[in-house]
Amino acid sequence: MSTSALTHRVRVLAAPGDRHDEILTPAALDFVGRLVAAFGERRPELLKERRRQAIRLAAGSALDFPLATAGVRADASWRVAAPAPGLTDRRVEITGPPDRRTAVNALNSKARVWMADFEDATSPTWDNIIGGQLTLLDAIERRIDFTTPEGKEYRLGDRLATIMVRPRGWHLTEEHLEFDGRPVPASLVDFGLYFFHCAQRQIDAGHGPYFYLPKLENRYEARLWNDVFVLAQELLGIPPGTIRATVLIETITAAVEMEEILYELREHSAGLNAGRWDYLFSLIKTFGHRTDFLLPDRATVTMTAPFLRAYTELLVRTCHRRGAHAIGGMSAQVPGRDPAAGEAALAKVRLDKEREAEDGFDGSWVAHPGLVPMCREVFDGVLGERPHQIERTRDDVEVTAADLLSVRRISGPPSPEGVRTNIAVSLRYFDAWLRGRGAVALYGLMEDAATAEIARVQIWQWLRHRVVDRDTVVRLLDDELAALGAEYPWAALDEVRALFERTALAAELPLFFTPDAYTRHLVRHAEARS
Repeated sequence: MSTSALTHRVRVLAAPGDRHDEILTPAALDFVGRLVAAFGERRPELLKERRRQAIRLAAGSALDFPLATAGVRADASWRVAAPAPGLTDRRVEITGPPDRRTAVNALNSKARVWMADFEDATSPTWDNIIGGQLTLLDAIERRIDFTTPEGKEYRLGDRLATIMVRPRGWHLTEEHLEFDGRPVPASLVDFGLYFFHCAQRQIDAGHGPYFYLPKLENRYEARLWNDVFVLAQELLGIPPGTIRATVLIETITAAVEMEEILYELREHSAGLNAGRWDYLFSLIKTFGHRTDFLLPDRATVTMTAPFLRAYTELLVRTCHRRGAHAIGGMSAQVPGRDPAAGEAALAKVRLDKEREAEDGFDGSWVAHPGLVPMCREVFDGVLGERPHQIERTRDDVEVTAADLLSVRRISGPPSPEGVRTNIAVSLRYFDAWLRGRGAVALYGLMEDAATAEIARVQIWQWLRHRVVDRDTVVRLLDDELAALGAEYPWAALDEVRALFERTALAAELPLFFTPDAYTRHLVRHAEARS
């Protein structure tokens, strides 16, 4: 690493925690500081561009494939890097927060990849963030085995999933760390600490430092990540192109720049993923003021809807045309104790995975180890011994921007059950998130921040278009808060209610519930350290 001194250093503003000193070493903080010094000023400019784009679209500007990059799309010669070690076969990927129990279960699940999620599946308490880094370090060092107080043993097996890490998005900050008097971008904290401690360890183990990149909205944000990767590799003496990253296409603006995003990351690209719930969330945030984008209950908006078919087929075509993996969306079902309900849920998952495999996806996501065998069986049936089906370029697919926005064919008002379910999911997830849990099993599904976001913005949209009246929502809010308090007497009902009112009932829609809730409730500057 360069020996030139930083003008400012990263300061830790949180109280010391158990083993935190193993992660927050002076050298690791210096590495994060160098990333912030190099890129910290570009991030707010990109966030300003997000807001400008949102204003233009709200004012009626058309969303289309960028004219300025037509040459990139027309040039058939370029390809992304070949698959990296451990990422050639990705037919089943499992996701979850980087806590120790989840890590052991996911790594042993026989999925090909585990995405350790610091974003949607993690409530970003300081202990969760640094504890997650310790989990990853311990997993790579194979010292993560433990026994619960009840005597249940968690032990790593011999064949483990490849680890990929999803850092928090560009819109979030880490307020427990300070650089030049300002909070450090959360993306650079999660990426930087993991890369500093684990990149060489992963290379020595035969894999590498691999990432999932969330919430990107355009090619410029992908370019920033690529520049971060280049500098990080240079600072630690890691060969160029060692880092690989899969981008989640989970915003409507990124959907019209898929090729450009791959192009910006081509030396470090590991493909694209169809992030379905955040994609719907983005669609409402962007066009929710328009009556022709009124969506019904989220449970009825399936991936067979024409606008979602256009999105997923375009993703497969784009990836395979450029030699990249196309990874399908999340199946969040949690196998329960009711056999009949479980069989019905698995049947839905099977149909979803069969559609993805037949469409050309190279793998797909599940949220629970119990879904891994079925997902693997479906993709085995299509792939056989092949590691992927990138050779299927899907030249038959032609998608226009209008196809991506063809929501009217399924638009409509919600059902009473859909309104109540969205309120119940929002409240119960908010309660768990405020108490430090970012992935929660609710009503047979593993809910995370993405599903909570779509639940609360749908309430906002339905109120805006007066397909649900405010009195009904407030009555259901009271009912569901009472039910939550009866089930969990320790729930912070006033805080949960206030969070719901600020994010679902306000006149203007907050872009995310997480930044404000994080600052209000999760930041603890108990003790300053240098």
